[in-house]
Amino acid sequence: MKDYYDQRAPEYDTWYLGTGVYAEHDRPGWHKELDALIRTLETLPAARTLDVACGTGFLTRHLPGDVTGLDQSQAMLAIAAEQAPRASFVQGDALALPFGDGSFDRVFTGHFYGHLETEERSRFLAEARRVAPELVVCDSALHEGVTAEEWQERTVQDGSRFDVYKRYFTGDGLAAELGGAEVLHAGTWFVVVQLRSDE
Repeated sequence: MKDYYDQRAPEYDTWYLGTGVYAEHDRPGWHKELDALIRTLETLPAARTLDVACGTGFLTRHLPGDVTGLDQSQAMLAIAAEQAPRASFVQGDALALPFGDGSFDRVFTGHFYGHLETEERSRFLAEARRVAPELVVCDSALHEGVTAEEWQERTVQDGSRFDVYKRYFTGDGLAAELGGAEVLHAGTWFVVVQLRSDE
């Protein structure tokens, strides 16, 4: 998976922006909902936040407070450092976070949780609980044309192909899976839920 994201890094944000190969995709309301997603993140209370699997920093730059981004891909982190200059960045393993217990107020992750298989999900959630009392998960909404769980063949611009595990969620479904989280956004394309340790 690291090889996929290293190679995809220069083109990753075309998915958000609707450019490149995504310019021809039919995604009604995508840009309006992306704006709503960004507003949802920007209105979170400022906090010491760890953005796990931060990628290019596309969402990292909208997180309020003192933000640290973590990713396994150095290529992604190089872009993130330019795109989110207020944040600090660390290369590391999302399933074995290189931080002490309670180092943050919040763990955020965008479009990472949906790539985790069962055992990996358990490890990630345990690590997130260990380093912060709050977890905010942003991921892809279950919509027409996809199934809730599938393997996808993805091709990057150099022609390399990778098999990628992917899940899609309803807001209520993801909230229930995480143990009673609050739904902050549930749209056609994105869902965001928030879980606090007292919930």
